[in-house]
Amino acid sequence: MSDLLLEIGTEEIPSTYLNRGLEEFGHLAKDYLRENRIVVEGSISTYGTLRRLVLVGKAIADKQEDTIQEITGPPKKAAFDKQGNPTKAAFGFAKKQGVSVEELQLLDTPKDEYLYVKRKIPGRPTIDLLSEFLPELIANIPWPKSMRWGSGEFSFVRPIHWMVAIFDGKVIPFEVAGVRSGNKTRGHRFMASQFIEVGNLQDYLRKMTKSSVIIDRREREGKVEESVIKAAKKISGTPIEDPELLSIVTNMVEFPSAICGSFDKSFLNLPDPVLITSMREHQRYFSIRDQEGRLMPNFVAINNTIARDESIVRKGHERVLQARLADADFFFREDRKRLLEDRLEDLKTVIYQAELGTSFAKVQRFTRLAEYLAEQIVQEKLNDVRLAARLCKCDLVTEIVTEFPSLQGIMGEIYARLDGHPEDVCIAISDHYLPVQAESKLPGSLIGSIVGMADRMDTIVGCFALGLGPTGTADPYALRRQALGIIRLIRDKKITVSLPDFVRESGSILSETISFDLEGVTEKVLNFIKDRFKNILLSEDITQDFIEAVIINDFNFLDQLEKRIAALRRFRDISKDFELIAIAFKRIMNIVKGFEGTYRVNPDLFENKSEENLWKIFQSVKAEGRKEIDRENYLEALNLMARLSGPVDEFFSQVMVMVKDKRVRENRLVLLKELSNFFLQIADFSKFAV
Repeated sequence: MSDLLLEIGTEEIPSTYLNRGLEEFGHLAKDYLRENRIVVEGSISTYGTLRRLVLVGKAIADKQEDTIQEITGPPKKAAFDKQGNPTKAAFGFAKKQGVSVEELQLLDTPKDEYLYVKRKIPGRPTIDLLSEFLPELIANIPWPKSMRWGSGEFSFVRPIHWMVAIFDGKVIPFEVAGVRSGNKTRGHRFMASQFIEVGNLQDYLRKMTKSSVIIDRREREGKVEESVIKAAKKISGTPIEDPELLSIVTNMVEFPSAICGSFDKSFLNLPDPVLITSMREHQRYFSIRDQEGRLMPNFVAINNTIARDESIVRKGHERVLQARLADADFFFREDRKRLLEDRLEDLKTVIYQAELGTSFAKVQRFTRLAEYLAEQIVQEKLNDVRLAARLCKCDLVTEIVTEFPSLQGIMGEIYARLDGHPEDVCIAISDHYLPVQAESKLPGSLIGSIVGMADRMDTIVGCFALGLGPTGTADPYALRRQALGIIRLIRDKKITVSLPDFVRESGSILSETISFDLEGVTEKVLNFIKDRFKNILLSEDITQDFIEAVIINDFNFLDQLEKRIAALRRFRDISKDFELIAIAFKRIMNIVKGFEGTYRVNPDLFENKSEENLWKIFQSVKAEGRKEIDRENYLEALNLMARLSGPVDEFFSQVMVMVKDKRVRENRLVLLKELSNFFLQIADFSKFAV
């Protein structure tokens, strides 16, 4: 067993690419080793900085596993003559396989007996296999964007400058992009830039530490975090927690050191999000709060070197930040010269989508849709919902959001508050963007949730109307995320709204602008949302049969669907009648399948007491059951349905449904059809295996 070291030295890799790239690097390495039958008793790990990707393998087999190969030859009748002596075919096969005729065996197959030979294929040395597949492994690491350089055709995240490849203390010979592998690496770009020769993995790790390079990302991140906290503590401050910024900065340095700087106190008049974002996005600085939670006129910068003169470095950071904050201050003051609502007309100059029109047109559509929702959900807040919908995109044309797109919604809330709008409306402006990702934070306000649902539904319906729905893994308009957002908002706020009506209303509003098949698009959108809802329920350990049983015939009010699923699961756990209902329902469905009769049951056509008994009990159960269903007492409704299982069994044991008399036959089918429709108000019990 030996250790593997592979280091790819590059020009600076974008900080946002590194984590995923290293993860994929490790997965690929494991796949290649497994496919080549190379046993790993230790571990495969990846490390990296902005200018190097490192693969470390511990306790790897020195050669691949042996294999047994079975090779089939000619059939027995061609390999032996009538006296059982081997023919030329047998001798030829044996010679070709490098064995004697006596070593050949017979293999019995359905067609005939054939000669065959078992050969042990010894495993090849691991270092030889690594030499062959490492170039392909490196080339297959996926990146958001790759580049070519020089005159070569090879593409990679950034140009490769050196490669270290060592196994069992020996160099693994290969070439990638004109760069040959070797045993020489480089240390920190500024503090140890010379070439360094390494003998093995341990030697490499030791020399990297001496050369001011922390290759372990987690170790480096811990050092960054510790340095930031320590620097802020010197001025009695606390850095604002920002895991994303911490990750980005970690991937921008090989040996971090922190410096605390300051800026003019007058900039504290700017809203906190503007200050924080300006420092974060332009300069990658950490903001600091005092013990009362107020933003301080200070920041912490992380450098990639230890400064010889911290005062000079600090002044450099402060000078650059001064210019950035001055720009932000100018943008803010320019924005404040106009009311937020006055910018609504400016959205007419912003194209949302070529065929769906401008952002102004989109706002007009989803404002009407939000009003439709508000009338059903929170009618007393209709005016606030309307105002929030009209204002929620206005900050897109402000100077601050043009400079910092991540502040969309946040600046809208700030400007609306400064303009004197109701607090609920202000909060809703930023809330309507939530959740940003599938599992991220949900809005706190109902108004923001309603506006967000309307905005998302308008996007989904618009894209489906134009034939722009997701295909495979491609989802350029993030419609899956939009649909998940709608579902999460409905569940979180316990919103009772008919999804078919919601989708159809959105389509109806859009149809005033473009032509499309409204009913066809409505069905496609509902199925699309239904699939997302199924996935959510499956992730919550609800089995497929319960999900399909409830939503196959009725995908309307999500809150009711979930209550019915919960009642069914509870009923199955506590009642022995669950299987009886399922069996009775399946018998009914098998008989009425394809029957479309619409007239009412005529008791005068009953010929058997079991018909009369079933009809009588059904009338009682149906009346009580509908009341319980209307009250959403689904468990009680199921208990009532259980009373029908016996009469249904009696009916089928004593009555022939498909009799010659058409009137009697269809009367019995109508009775069973009414029974099936009653059961379907809870679930399609045929989905359960009994």
